[in-house]
Amino acid sequence: MKELRVGMIGYGFMGRTHSNAYKRLTDFFPVQHRPVLKAVCARNAEKAKSFADNWGYERVETDWRKVVEAPDIDLIDIGSPNDTHFEIALAAAKAGKMVACEKPLAMSVAQAEEMANAVEAAGVPNMVWFNYRRVPAIALARQLVEEGRVGRAFHYRATYLQDWTISPDVPQGGAALWRLDVAVAGSGVTGDLLAHSIDTAMWLNGAITRVVAQTRTFVTERKHAVTGKVEKVGIDDACMFLAEFANGSMGTFESTRYARGRKNFNTFEMNGEDGSVYFDLEEPEYLQYFEYKQLQSGKKTESHLTGWRKIHTTNSEHPYMNRYWVPGTCIGYEHTFLNALADFVMGIESGNPTQPDFRNALQTQKVCDAVIESARSGKWESTAVDAGALKGSPA
Repeated sequence: MKELRVGMIGYGFMGRTHSNAYKRLTDFFPVQHRPVLKAVCARNAEKAKSFADNWGYERVETDWRKVVEAPDIDLIDIGSPNDTHFEIALAAAKAGKMVACEKPLAMSVAQAEEMANAVEAAGVPNMVWFNYRRVPAIALARQLVEEGRVGRAFHYRATYLQDWTISPDVPQGGAALWRLDVAVAGSGVTGDLLAHSIDTAMWLNGAITRVVAQTRTFVTERKHAVTGKVEKVGIDDACMFLAEFANGSMGTFESTRYARGRKNFNTFEMNGEDGSVYFDLEEPEYLQYFEYKQLQSGKKTESHLTGWRKIHTTNSEHPYMNRYWVPGTCIGYEHTFLNALADFVMGIESGNPTQPDFRNALQTQKVCDAVIESARSGKWESTAVDAGALKGSPA
């Protein structure tokens, strides 16, 4: 078995989820590469050392360049704040390393475009960790769409709601709260939450062609955790936008960190001529499906049998589930990263790269940037999404 020697940049929430995936990969998936946790890099050496000791990394670095340049590293995993992705990814590609990057890919379309060009020019395997594609129920929704069970799409609606920044006493910036600092995050809920919703939407329903949006910042000033000064808040606390898809369907998207009681409420519903699907991350083991027309017969489902089905996606026939437990038993959030890693490694081994790669994730970045621009201009904005780059997505 070959070694896949990993250099992890960042030790936060995503560093933990990715590290768990590396440690468990060969326990569940029959791949020919065994991840080896070589180095973790962070600015705080003491915290990085604690992280390394807990997860089993061989060494600690405080300069990411040393990890990128190290001859005993094959894969650079970028789990650090958004403003670091660009420089690290370019250097990793130049060094000939594989690159796995957290979302959003970059701070802007211009950066994302350069990153995609760099990994392609270097010919290195690359992936963006849009892990929700790897929820079995969401992957099943994709399967139903591909099988023609939804039919011509009319509507797509998504929500992503949280409530952790409502208090004006929550500061911005620093290691824990960089997502509230526009200089580090680039945007608020648009890049952090809606990027997930957009990626899933285009994976299921194809390219988003134009958007009109409104954003809101409810707390306009916060103390900065680093400077100690009260500073203007530059990120969007909430965002809602309308979308048009290339297939003619209509979309509505809403995200906020001000939905009291909602911790990570991520839902979508897609309505088509022949059926509908609905997913709620708070019940991740279920996919709801409404069948209007039977695929096999082509006839309308008998009226006395119509109704929403709540499919418990734990059978071995469901996506990814043949690698885990017996039917009726669930997997968790952490397994979505394990599934993503397995797809990435199997893509390397088969020569059929996994999605989303950097070029694919660039398309989500285009939508995010168009949303922010529309909120500024008050007008419909074109996304310029390249449908051909959405590999594996509906035309």
